[in-house]
Amino acid sequence: MPNENYISLSELQHRIKGAVETALPMPLWVAAEIAEMKVNYSGHCYLELVEKAEPAEGSRRRADAGAVPRAQARAVIWRSQYAMLSSYFEAETGSRLEAGMKILARVLVSYHELYGLSLQVVDLDASYTVGEVERQRQLTIRRLQADGVWDMNRETELPLLVQRVAVVSSSAAAGYRDFCNELRGGGYAFAVTLFDAVVQGAAAEESVVAALCAVAERADEFDAVVLIRGGGSASDLSCFNSYRICSYVAQFPLPVITGIGHDKDTSVADMVAHTALKTPTAVAAWLTERMARSEAWLDESARRLREMTEGRTRMERLRLERYAADLSHGAAALAAACRARLDLRREQLAGAVQRRIESERQRLAVAEGVVEGCHPRRIMRMGFAVVRRDGVALTAASAASAGDRLRVELYDGALEVDVAASDTEKRA
Repeated sequence: MPNENYISLSELQHRIKGAVETALPMPLWVAAEIAEMKVNYSGHCYLELVEKAEPAEGSRRRADAGAVPRAQARAVIWRSQYAMLSSYFEAETGSRLEAGMKILARVLVSYHELYGLSLQVVDLDASYTVGEVERQRQLTIRRLQADGVWDMNRETELPLLVQRVAVVSSSAAAGYRDFCNELRGGGYAFAVTLFDAVVQGAAAEESVVAALCAVAERADEFDAVVLIRGGGSASDLSCFNSYRICSYVAQFPLPVITGIGHDKDTSVADMVAHTALKTPTAVAAWLTERMARSEAWLDESARRLREMTEGRTRMERLRLERYAADLSHGAAALAAACRARLDLRREQLAGAVQRRIESERQRLAVAEGVVEGCHPRRIMRMGFAVVRRDGVALTAASAASAGDRLRVELYDGALEVDVAASDTEKRA
């Protein structure tokens, strides 16, 4: 027999509806995150609210990376209230209602037999959202400081001349166009490479991180990274308070210059970047001004170097002229001294030669006298004669024989005589 103790599905749903509406008859304040949001053509706003587990403080895991919702519910803001609530919320927070935002909503709980549980939002506490944004911001700051990376990018050395610039921005953003126009108007040759990224909304965090990774792979090609976007609401710029983007910026191997467009607040990305400026135009002006200062410094250095070179050249020219004058005077004095010594040597040599000539002349005279004294004619003059036979002088009588024809040379002539007999032959 079938069990007769049952109820229909509609009866079950009716009982659930009654139980829910009886247990929760009054509006409640509920904290949740907007997972999805859609405003349809009729003006009604449909929301998907979730609650996610919070990461432990100090954890390196992204708060929303792979987190499974702990609770989920559908909600609606009827057209009659949506225009008023959204205007109030934006005026108080500076941000529009959008997915990813945490809100404190006053809701009526209802249950429908066909559509199940739903929440009707009748009020919003804007101060909660503002406080939640600040809480997340402070959490990011504490985590970065705990990681020891808070000052890393500020300690990165910025080159004297920043010309090769990697820009992380949206190619369609007005801020990027303003940045490029300002750079072009500065008159300096900047090499700008765009790494296109989504810079607001739910996809911004992943897109910006991917762009930074792409820059890091080509870090040797750039002098610095510029992270820019135009102005926007606080929620538009909230991604620049996310731990993941700020951690990448803090630890980036190149100096990061930000121009995120905050009018009042400073994002955490600004805090950890090497240099933070208010707008993309301000970044371009800062780069141009830095280049102008470098150019002025180079011009001044060139001027000072030129003046120093000219001064040193003049000083060295004067010193060379002084040396040349000293050398000329010294050379003239040395030449005069050498001429004087040469004249003295010439005189000394002439005297020595004359004395030598006189000495040799005297010696020659003496020798001449000696030679003259020993000349046979001088002896012959005294009565002596030279006897020759066949041209050979005879020194002994025995050398001549009877019948020899001899030539007798006297002082004033010669005689030809025949030998009759020699003393030697007579004694024999």
